[in-house]
Amino acid sequence: MLNALSMQGFLVRPLNPSPDVIMLISYPGELFMRVLKLMILPFVISCLIMGTATLNISKNGRIAVRTMTYFFVTSLINVTLGITLVLLIHPGDPSVKFNSTVQTQEVSPVKPLDGFLDMGRNLVPDNLFQAAFEQTFTEYVPVSIKYEHVEHPNENASNIEVIQQAKINRHLKFRDGTNTLGIIFFCLIFGCVLGTLGPQKHIVINFFNVIYEVLLKMLMGAIWFTPVGVGSIICGKIISLGQLSQTLTQLSWFILAVAIGFGIYQFIIIQCIYFFFVRKNPFKYYGSFGPAILTAFATASKSAALPITFRIMDDKVKVDKRITRFILPIGTINMDGTALFISASIIFIAQMNNIYLGMGEILTIGLSCTAASMSSATVPSAALVLVLMLCSTINAPTEDVSLLFAIDWDRLRTTNNLLGDCYACAVVEKLSRVELSVSEDDDAGEYKMNGQASAVSNGTCVIDIPRNETTNI
Repeated sequence: MLNALSMQGFLVRPLNPSPDVIMLISYPGELFMRVLKLMILPFVISCLIMGTATLNISKNGRIAVRTMTYFFVTSLINVTLGITLVLLIHPGDPSVKFNSTVQTQEVSPVKPLDGFLDMGRNLVPDNLFQAAFEQTFTEYVPVSIKYEHVEHPNENASNIEVIQQAKINRHLKFRDGTNTLGIIFFCLIFGCVLGTLGPQKHIVINFFNVIYEVLLKMLMGAIWFTPVGVGSIICGKIISLGQLSQTLTQLSWFILAVAIGFGIYQFIIIQCIYFFFVRKNPFKYYGSFGPAILTAFATASKSAALPITFRIMDDKVKVDKRITRFILPIGTINMDGTALFISASIIFIAQMNNIYLGMGEILTIGLSCTAASMSSATVPSAALVLVLMLCSTINAPTEDVSLLFAIDWDRLRTTNNLLGDCYACAVVEKLSRVELSVSEDDDAGEYKMNGQASAVSNGTCVIDIPRNETTNI
């Protein structure tokens, strides 16, 4: 259906329909995008709080800290790689935007220091509710210039002389757009502190878990309408684009930039990380996960590949079960491929709209994408929902995200997401060999394995506890 609606755009384009007709064609897609944006904020909040709270850093100790550090560093590497490639290749060209007319923003002379300070102000908002729809930025207001009348011997010379140079004052103001960075930071801190509480924390965790499950089902329901919604958007875009061939060329360059990033991380960076810490052949380890990679690639979801991943971890690569049973179920907050894709997408959209990106804006995008990638669901096309949310960090129009729906092929980034978890298990096991050397009888909490564990399709760890002959329990 998606291809059929896209082809209709090519058929209707020569007829030069009126703007009203184009608006009606794109209307189902507009409603589809509004539904996605409606669920963004509560979905991300519930996912982040639930994911960080279940870590329970105070209980799992150093292994949890190493795991979170690894997740954060690898996500940051992918974000940096995505931003760097898109800035170097520069696939977004504002001259090919709709009808060859560019709605450019007035470029303000933002200083790097002010951009960095604005990032800190948005990171720690003074009003959480205001952060849901406004963000802080620095505006430069020129000071009035004083003049003085003077007499000049030359009649043609001006008799006005500036006696005070123009000065610019900084003013903090608010602009429309969700303060994504501040909300994500608050949720991460809230979840980490919640995980350190006692039994009463389970009430709050269960509350956010129910919200997450409800929103996930709503999101999956919305995804069922993707062919109609995205098809109508693409059809309308094809009709309204002034330079269709050049736009397709720009999208091709974007796909190339993202694909190069996936290849660099999957075959170079992550292999170097493994060899640096584990000191073994990384490609032999990589080859062991062939069936899991194929399953993740075919289903475009690493959750579907979890049972196979558990079996490979136990039977082939022999990673400690206490590590795999801890890292793989919480792998939903380790989305390396998603981190690269969303960072590249935000920069691409900014380039298409000729939005000025200084050092402060790039740092804001990097931190926001790194944190947001930890709240991505393990379902197809979930990354595009995050792109919709992150557009507000640079005040970019969300309408252009619809172009990415046409080229979204998330199977490549899903394999990167899966491999990120697999390599995290090996690295964390190597770094935690001292803690793991403790006998099982003295091992605490989640690492104690009294029976045999197996994984079900959703990644939940099922432990079969052997019967105690003495106590008949």
